[in-house]
Amino acid sequence: MKSRILILLLLVVLPGFSASAVCAYYLVPEWAALTASNQNYRRVSASPSATEKEILRAKTAQEIHRINCLAECVGLLLGGIIVSIGIQGICILPQKPIARNEGR
Repeated sequence: MKSRILILLLLVVLPGFSASAVCAYYLVPEWAALTASNQNYRRVSASPSATEKEILRAKTAQEIHRINCLAECVGLLLGGIIVSIGIQGICILPQKPIARNEGR
């Protein structure tokens, strides 16, 4: 019984938690870059002297950071799903071994 719990912890819960932690680690600086890029895009697009090329560059940079944040958030959520599957597996393990009838 203890070995099943240990297997679920090591092969499901711990990797899911690790994936979530790694994605969260990379999401924080990417979110800051997205915020700065979005502010730059707003500043450039509001400027009357901005050329179309400058606006397009600012918009593209902002969209790149937006896609990266989306990818990191998806990884964070998938890691959380894996963790919850492992915890559910631990919770539904039978508490006592099932007695088998040898005569039948």
